[in-house]
Amino acid sequence: MSWSNNKQVEEQSDQQVWEVVFEELPSTMEDFLELPEVSLKEPHFAAALLIPALVLWSRQEALAIEMINYLKGPQKLSVRDVQFINDRLRGKDYLPLSYVEGSSPENGYAPPNPYRVKVFTVSTSFVEAGYAKLYLQSSGADSKRPVQLRKKESSGEWFLWDQMLLSGIRIPVSEDPWA
Repeated sequence: MSWSNNKQVEEQSDQQVWEVVFEELPSTMEDFLELPEVSLKEPHFAAALLIPALVLWSRQEALAIEMINYLKGPQKLSVRDVQFINDRLRGKDYLPLSYVEGSSPENGYAPPNPYRVKVFTVSTSFVEAGYAKLYLQSSGADSKRPVQLRKKESSGEWFLWDQMLLSGIRIPVSEDPWA
């Protein structure tokens, strides 16, 4: 498993942009655990690592759940959470890939390799102590969508608390009868 460095690619007065690059998406839990970002020492690590887990969901749901549970730390996915993700991704395998740079409705949300996920902060991302609200941009939506993280003070790790990435997006052009 090859993983290139994640890096801060942009900084403005009220916004930072982090880019996390996957040479390939992890296909096993061992691959996932080998990624240096699973240390979860930075909040953007957990936000970016959610994307490969969601990409796997339709092909390997049990593995995707295991990866997301790792990202959630002490609070695992509930039965309701799993049902929600299943409902939102049913027939929409492309949705998680829309968060990878280079995907678009025109190319069927097929991003080029390596896979680049950008994570954005805004001026209010860290206003609540112990929490961070970061944003990812879907190429099929007009606005960024939030991922909320919670810091475990005893370990300094940032865990997935909530995500709002699975709302509808523009369908791939190849599936659009009006295109």
